[in-house]
Amino acid sequence: MKLHAERIAHLNTVTAYGPGYIDVNGVRHHGNLILLPDTPVQAWNVECFESLRPEDFDALMASRPEVILFGTGRSQRFAPPRLTGSLLRARVALEAMDTRAACRTFNILVSDGRRVAGAILQEPAQA
Repeated sequence: MKLHAERIAHLNTVTAYGPGYIDVNGVRHHGNLILLPDTPVQAWNVECFESLRPEDFDALMASRPEVILFGTGRSQRFAPPRLTGSLLRARVALEAMDTRAACRTFNILVSDGRRVAGAILQEPAQA
């Protein structure tokens, strides 16, 4: 799906997404990603939802986000409390949603000037 929201030139926005990919500013990315408004897209070196550890969210904390959008793949899955304790102590909200919703919400929050970070899990395209 292509997104055609008004783009702020100096900030990252998701411009399209589909099975196994996300385009940020028109550049296609595959695999799990960390999205920040004003930093190059980074690979998120996690295997899958089940293997997540609390420290997997540490790379996002350096940007001091208000909220982390946690894209959990094709369907919404909630992060277990063992993953969110350090985020709660730092007063950072973690919003879990399917990856498509996380992409749309990321764009909305970036355009509103919010300090948002995206932790995006992608499931490979089905053959």
